[in-house]
Amino acid sequence: MAKTIFEELGGKYERQGNYLIPFLTVPAEEEQAIGTWGQRHLDYLKQYRRVTYTNLLTSGRLNTYLADIDRQAQERFERLIEGMKQAQGITERLKEENALEWTGRLNNIRACAREIVNEEISWILNFSNSVSK
Repeated sequence: MAKTIFEELGGKYERQGNYLIPFLTVPAEEEQAIGTWGQRHLDYLKQYRRVTYTNLLTSGRLNTYLADIDRQAQERFERLIEGMKQAQGITERLKEENALEWTGRLNNIRACAREIVNEEISWILNFSNSVSK
C-alpha cells in the first residue's frame, strides 16, 4: 500500500480497533516563567483571539511568546515609572521628608503606567492580527 502524505512527512498512525488514528503530538517547548503581563495576555488570547492561541499552542511557541510579551511589558512598565517619577520630581528626598505623599504619588504613577502598558499590549496584538489578515 502506498504511503500517505502524512506518513511521508514522518507521521505515524495508531490502530484503535478497525481504525487507524493519526498519532499527533505537540512539539516540546522550553518552559519559561510567565509573569503577570504574560498571564493577562494569555487570558486575552483565550477569550478574544482563540485562533492565535491555538496556533501558538499547537506549534509549541506559546510559552516563548508569552514570556517575550511579559518581558517587554515589564521593561516598558519600569521605563514609564522612571520617566514619570523624574517628570513629577519624585525623589528619595521626598521619600525621607514625607513618606505618605511619596507612596501616594508613586502608587498613582504605577496605576497610570499599568493602564498604558495594558493598552499598548492590546493595540500591538490587534495591529499584528489586522496586518496578517
